Amino acid sequence: MHFLKRLFCGLIITSIFFASQHGFGQGVSAKTDLPKGWHLMDKEQDGVEGISLDKCYQFIREKNLKSKQVIVAVIDSGIDTLHEDLKGILWTNPKEIPGNGIDDDHNGYTDDVHGWNFIGGKNGENVSDDSGEETRVYYKFKDRFEAKDFDPKTLKGEDADNYQMWLLAKKTVTGENPQESAADLLILKRFLATAIRSDSIVQKAMNKAEYTGNELDTFETNDNEAKRAKAILLYMFKADKIMDMTNKEYISDFSEVVDREVKKSEAKEKAPENYRHQIVQDNEGDINDRHYGNNNIMARDPMHGTHVSGIIAAERNNGIGMNGIADNVRIMMIRAVPNGDEHDKDIALAIRYAVDNGAKVINMSFGKHLSPNKAWVDDAVKYAQSKGVLLVEAAGNDNADLDSTTNFPNPVFKDQSGTASNWITVGASSDPLAEPGFKSYTASFSNYGKKEVDVFAPGTKIYSTLPGGNRYGNLQGTSMAAPVVTGIAALIMEYYPALTPQQVKYCIVKSAVAPPGKVKKPGTDDDLVNLSDISISGGIVNAYDAIKLANRLNTEIKEKDAPKSVLKSKKD
Repeated sequence: MHFLKRLFCGLIITSIFFASQHGFGQGVSAKTDLPKGWHLMDKEQDGVEGISLDKCYQFIREKNLKSKQVIVAVIDSGIDTLHEDLKGILWTNPKEIPGNGIDDDHNGYTDDVHGWNFIGGKNGENVSDDSGEETRVYYKFKDRFEAKDFDPKTLKGEDADNYQMWLLAKKTVTGENPQESAADLLILKRFLATAIRSDSIVQKAMNKAEYTGNELDTFETNDNEAKRAKAILLYMFKADKIMDMTNKEYISDFSEVVDREVKKSEAKEKAPENYRHQIVQDNEGDINDRHYGNNNIMARDPMHGTHVSGIIAAERNNGIGMNGIADNVRIMMIRAVPNGDEHDKDIALAIRYAVDNGAKVINMSFGKHLSPNKAWVDDAVKYAQSKGVLLVEAAGNDNADLDSTTNFPNPVFKDQSGTASNWITVGASSDPLAEPGFKSYTASFSNYGKKEVDVFAPGTKIYSTLPGGNRYGNLQGTSMAAPVVTGIAALIMEYYPALTPQQVKYCIVKSAVAPPGKVKKPGTDDDLVNLSDISISGGIVNAYDAIKLANRLNTEIKEKDAPKSVLKSKKD
């Protein structure tokens, strides 16, 4: 019961925060001794493996550095444009007049004031739920590749590639053991029904509609039915290490998980609804059909994108909420990620939109196992590379080795023309206090790879902005680790704007700090390795060390480029 193991052993997939078929952006809280915002702290001063941000800013002040504003694009699920800690740092298109219904800058996107929504309709509707890429691929080619007269030996080029992709999709959709999958789903449904029933009893007993796992733990009652309900729910909260989460969030998340598993089960018998086409109504098979969508970047569920954006750039030192990493950034939200798998066309055009509108860094906290139109995304990545834009990608949350597992998007070009140099892939680091059941400087869920994952960054129990105007909370996943790196990259670009994306990447990766001793390989209980065995850098990002290296590199570049003196010495 692999899925149940993930769900009830501390890795509950909260798809309301950001769902994909393989669990990007998990929203998990844990009761630990870690302080809020631990990811910004310093090992020597605070005792946790954070990024030493205060020391970084102290260095900036000592050097009397001046910042230049940097635009950061976040390709995600949306953002709460009214949030107290975010509304002041939103990118505003200087060429667009808000709300006049006119495409003032003639870029094909009307009233794109703070960004664009590529999964919205011109009538104002927005895509929320979508299917998985495996399901879409399976049914797209099913009739052809299952025809009686079909012979795979006759396939060449793209057709052969599509067939191999279809075989992978078929394996996922049909399942290796349908009977076990059905049993897992039945158990999930029973767990959910029990949780809902117990929650109803506890609410009545506590005379409280909303409560956290910690509040439930301290609740006392003499009613036997309420005692049983408390015990059931408390077991679930503790098993999933989500004591800070509320009952409302837990039941909602759990319902979303079950709903998605139901859809996966149904996909074995019938093709999924084409949710995106019904609303967007573009020609998805034509990358040149670009001018679709709407300007609603909040849409239905901006939880994930709001949290990611806060990590990067929530207003600093304003006395409310929390501090983002970069202090002079504007967030450009590009909505292209639904509750399900993103579409390659939307991602490709989102990257191009970001580049064309001045973004210098693009955060990509999403991913999937198949990419039927990877060439479109590759072309967009090459375009970003040619324009000096850095891309930061979350490695994913399958505790899988990316050296041997497919994960998209990735920097390796399908046409075998090379690998993108403007790309950083980020795994999730942790602190032993963050996951009491795992106790490692790696996060238990993180993907890794000696050749494919550049660096690790804090990704467990990350405190940031949540939708609702003035809400904050903890989420975890490589979706949270990537914006930590994005924030550091933006900070370097602010103060050293002459550095190229490749040089900024060098500063971040080269300055990464190796944790003390060995770490647990994610997904294992006792497989101890060096971080260098499962990543390129062998370290965890550190803003202080990165800014020092950027300063040194910038000085070297200036000295190298400085004109030689034409004055003759006294000897001459």
